[in-house]
Amino acid sequence: MGLGHRRVSTASPGQSAEIAQTAEIAPTADTPHIPSRRRTRAAFVAAAGLVPFGVYAALFLGVPVVAVVVEAFRSPAGGWTWGNISIASHGVYAHGFIQTIELALLTSVVPGIAGLLVANAVLTSRGRILRRVVSTASGVFAQFGGVPLAFLFIATLGSSGLVTGWLKAMGFNPYDHGFDLYTFFGVAIVYTYFQLPLMVLMITPALEGLRPAWREAASGLGARSWEYWRYVGGPVLLPSFLGGVLLLFGSALSAYATAEALTSGSIPLTAIQIGSFLNGNVIAGQQNVGKALGVGLILVIAVAMIFYSMLQKRASRWLQ
Repeated sequence: MGLGHRRVSTASPGQSAEIAQTAEIAPTADTPHIPSRRRTRAAFVAAAGLVPFGVYAALFLGVPVVAVVVEAFRSPAGGWTWGNISIASHGVYAHGFIQTIELALLTSVVPGIAGLLVANAVLTSRGRILRRVVSTASGVFAQFGGVPLAFLFIATLGSSGLVTGWLKAMGFNPYDHGFDLYTFFGVAIVYTYFQLPLMVLMITPALEGLRPAWREAASGLGARSWEYWRYVGGPVLLPSFLGGVLLLFGSALSAYATAEALTSGSIPLTAIQIGSFLNGNVIAGQQNVGKALGVGLILVIAVAMIFYSMLQKRASRWLQ
């Protein structure tokens, strides 16, 4: 009856429809692979979105850095020389580097620890209003710097400042007991004003990433509060904390306007020394020494940012 040469399908109607739909979308030798085209298009769109940022970074970061590095090895006559680097690494300029690094370390470690304690106290208090107030105030104070900040402290804690006058009226003159706003430690106090709230802003998300289940599990196993921070919370939080301290270090290292307005250049900081070159205070034959000082700061900040990126990768494994 002719049925012996025909293949009888035993698939159900639903399975037949699924097979037919699969056969319609299956690529053939004459049609391109549709998922591959979509992935290529998505990758192209994502790359195109980075073009504006790439152009911005190249024009306002890459080109100036290259120009500074090239000019640092140029002599006033236009030839290549190591003389600028040699001058920048000796004498008063070397002392400026040491002072700058010491100031950056002091105003990153101390505000870093204080900012961690403040942020943790605010989060554990569970007060929404207090949390909003601290977050808003930290955002404002962290952006307040430069000449206005220097004027604020001069008008408050200067030799003729308001608070200094009050203390003198009570019979205590801080300037007679070793305090001086216009010295190294005075600048450190001023830097702490914006470094501490900056640390609060940076460390708060990391503290929020500590899961309550970890503390509950540690408590259930009999761990005390200090043991939880020693073996669980501390190791998880450490990369984020060190990353925040490194960012504070870079911020203090490159700060210029506040220290210049406060001390008028009496403290040999590298940023102030570079500013003096930009203002035209140049010794004959040392026109490019300021660029050499800039290269030194670029190298220090580059090393700090490399360590920061490594710490952020480690922190992201836990705080996701």
